[in-house]
Amino acid sequence: MVLSKTASQTDVSVHSTFASRYVRDALPRFRMPENSIPKEAAYQIINDELMLDGNPRLNLASFVTTWMEPECDKLIMAAINKNYVDMDEYPVTTELQNRCVNMIAHLFNAPLGESEAAVGVGTVGSSEAIMLAGLAFKRKWQNRRKAEGKPYDKPNIVTGANVQVCWEKFARYFEVELKEVKLRDGYYVMDPKKAVELVDENTICVAAILGSTLNGEFEDVKLLNDLLAENNKKKGWDTPIHVDAASGGFIAPFLYPELEWDFRLPLVKSINVSGHKYGLVYAGIGWVIWRSKADLPEELIFHINYLGADQPTFTLNFSKGSSQVIAQYYQLIRLGYEGYKNVMENCQENAMVLKRGLERTGRFDIVSKDNGVPLVAFSLKDRSRHDEFEVSDILRRFGWIVPAYTMPPDAQHITVLRVVIREDFSRTLAERLVMDVEKVLHELDSLPPKQPKANGHPHHHRNGAIPKKSELETLRSVTDAWKKFVMAKKTTDIVC
Repeated sequence: MVLSKTASQTDVSVHSTFASRYVRDALPRFRMPENSIPKEAAYQIINDELMLDGNPRLNLASFVTTWMEPECDKLIMAAINKNYVDMDEYPVTTELQNRCVNMIAHLFNAPLGESEAAVGVGTVGSSEAIMLAGLAFKRKWQNRRKAEGKPYDKPNIVTGANVQVCWEKFARYFEVELKEVKLRDGYYVMDPKKAVELVDENTICVAAILGSTLNGEFEDVKLLNDLLAENNKKKGWDTPIHVDAASGGFIAPFLYPELEWDFRLPLVKSINVSGHKYGLVYAGIGWVIWRSKADLPEELIFHINYLGADQPTFTLNFSKGSSQVIAQYYQLIRLGYEGYKNVMENCQENAMVLKRGLERTGRFDIVSKDNGVPLVAFSLKDRSRHDEFEVSDILRRFGWIVPAYTMPPDAQHITVLRVVIREDFSRTLAERLVMDVEKVLHELDSLPPKQPKANGHPHHHRNGAIPKKSELETLRSVTDAWKKFVMAKKTTDIVC
């Protein structure tokens, strides 16, 4: 006789593929559940929900690395439980961070002696790096103003309107006025001449962007340095430059080695770069490098000893994982200069493949530059019937995540789509994306215009603004039009 028993709700010995065999009722979403569930069930429930996320490889909105070699993945998992801040317990990890800092400093042409150590630190992305660099500039400016017996309560920083939001965060969090150079039609980066015009005695630094988020363009740091040096000499000031090289710092040294943007320029005092972008590491690692020890005020550095030995630290965060630091070191020694150069050249070539494919459609204006971050930013030539946001929405049906956005002031009338070319975006995918864009354009051509027309112009409100449909209204109109198109096509096929 076969003996059997009924499994209880908490019997974890029951083998099951899907959590539904364990969990028949919905779990609470905003309160911790009263009872435990088997590990297999917890895994499956979470895994099933995560299937609805987008595919990171097809997320063309992001600059952040989405693929690394399996060997590096193993190193990451082996170090996932190491707290980086515990330098006394994990001295090798600390040493690897120092090696990364020195390698990156030399890559950026820091004026270091043969045995001189670079000044820098690993951060949680470029946001923390920018905060630290900004604080160093603010403290140096305050110290100088105090020594001169002048007011030091109204610091400001000059940037372009194209800066990433972390600069706005720095200004707001640390009470620094943000003076932005407005953009203009056809010129979507900071104009160095206008930037220098905004500089005054309270300016702690001018921030230049090496690789604008909007269109990948490199700002002219060399011209900024020369104009600012002339202005400093004339006014008796000492206004420095910070280069936000979050996107371009791991591109320019390999694709444009002769371009002067880094510590070769005397007014560049600090540079940040995102290891998790073209540094080719998964999200969570950035770097900030200072020109010399004199550019990082000593009073900002903390010395702690409650984890063992004396540990100097200058970070906004405390505990953080060691994995990304180790992964960055892996990429630097694994690829070397040759490997990074090959990767960046390949990304740039694939960007040109995509650009040429979009140009062949005859429907787009290319907003990005050939030299810069390998991306393609483009706008519809004719927006009278449909706009870039509709192209972005329909591309999602093919799996592609391509952002559409408006430019900052004073170019906010320009809307663009942007495709970032990363290491894992192959030529085949570039060609496939062009094919899918053509399909989207064909579908849009068959749909009714986004706005009814009168006298050849869309209807406007009294204030001149174009009324915008709700997402639901847009979805319904697109769905209805698509149904009509499909039915008409079926009827045509039958007749033929």
